[in-house]
Amino acid sequence: MTEPVPDQAVPGLELAGPADPADWLTLPDVAERLDVSISKVHQMIRDRELLAVRRDGVRRIPADLVANQTVLKHLPGVLNLLTDNGYDDEAALRWLYEPDDTLPGATPAAALSGDQAREVKRRAQALGF
Repeated sequence: MTEPVPDQAVPGLELAGPADPADWLTLPDVAERLDVSISKVHQMIRDRELLAVRRDGVRRIPADLVANQTVLKHLPGVLNLLTDNGYDDEAALRWLYEPDDTLPGATPAAALSGDQAREVKRRAQALGF
């Protein structure tokens, strides 16, 4: 039995994150947007400051997580909480982009850029209880 390739859809399970390919950035694009080296972007991913997943064989980051030439303020904290609760990168991305009518913007990822960022962080923390 073969394991599914990480950037391939598992039958019955949609890939998480933005649906439009234009809403994703490659790692060099992120480095340019943040005005840092590509090795700094790799370090940010290792340090859970950014979240990257493979799409079409290329590591990509949702563009809205890197807004206004900076990483969203509460994203690293949320990523660390999700990791501490056993979420891998795909699961964390799925959680961030899962529609939630109780949040402005309809997803935790969208709410991170607004006034509800602390609420998103609180909900990620509550996953451990």
